[in-house]
Amino acid sequence: MPKNIVNKAPALQIPKVIVITAILLEGISSKLVTLFAAKLFTTPIKYKIPKRELHMDNESVQSKILIPSLNKEIVVYQYGTTEETKNDKIILLVHGWSGRGTQLVKIADALLAQGFSIVSFDAPSHGKSKGNSTIMTEFIACILEIEKQFGPFEYAIGHSLGGMAILNALREKLNIKKAVIIGSGDIIQDIIDDFIKKLSLKPEIGIKLKEHLEKKYGTEMDYYSASRAATEVLIPVLIIHDENDEEVNVKAAHHIHENLKNSELFLTKGFGHRKILGNNEVVLKITTFLK
Repeated sequence: MPKNIVNKAPALQIPKVIVITAILLEGISSKLVTLFAAKLFTTPIKYKIPKRELHMDNESVQSKILIPSLNKEIVVYQYGTTEETKNDKIILLVHGWSGRGTQLVKIADALLAQGFSIVSFDAPSHGKSKGNSTIMTEFIACILEIEKQFGPFEYAIGHSLGGMAILNALREKLNIKKAVIIGSGDIIQDIIDDFIKKLSLKPEIGIKLKEHLEKKYGTEMDYYSASRAATEVLIPVLIIHDENDEEVNVKAAHHIHENLKNSELFLTKGFGHRKILGNNEVVLKITTFLK
């Protein structure tokens, strides 16, 4: 396990004005606050690409593809593709909620040095892909369509929601040899309950939000819990999680680990939910696991 560090990466906070609005709506109508929470829950924030990711953005071949099952267009990145690596030794990277296709850049660069090439993408309503709302099932649909157009892939690496999406895509027959999930969430209701808690709303709104989403998207949310998908995954999976992750509790990693048939758990301390992606020991662990 990596050495302890003193600093703790802060979790993203919901702006006070949004929390106040949610509380006011709750006092007026449970239906109104549920709709408000649903809008927030399915609307990612698009952040500006930080300087550390610019070289991947500039050096990758980018294209727009249609995801037929969604009727949505997304941006796909091909990074480090050469004649030697074309259609061979390709790794798929999947960002998390409010992330982007270049977010796992340090991991991508290390894999390029190992002779791999990278395919990543901006999920619907993320990065350069158009839209205002999305949900994890759309991440899964993107993974499966990208495999058809840019695969086959040797391995897949996902952060946060991207890790959950990879486990679910494996259940839907994504064909890879190994997977790495970093800071992955697990139980959908737990994720919803944590979101409702951050909005300072009553727990019963979390139940109503889940029911609303299931009705809107016509699917059972619990089906997509990572540990549930994990029971059907046979390939080796490396689970990486930080003990101080304030956005996704480390219990998710332990629960997923318990439900996988062939997995390794690697815990860090002090890097939180996002800084973990740039940690040297984490990058080394990933490249070693995928050798």
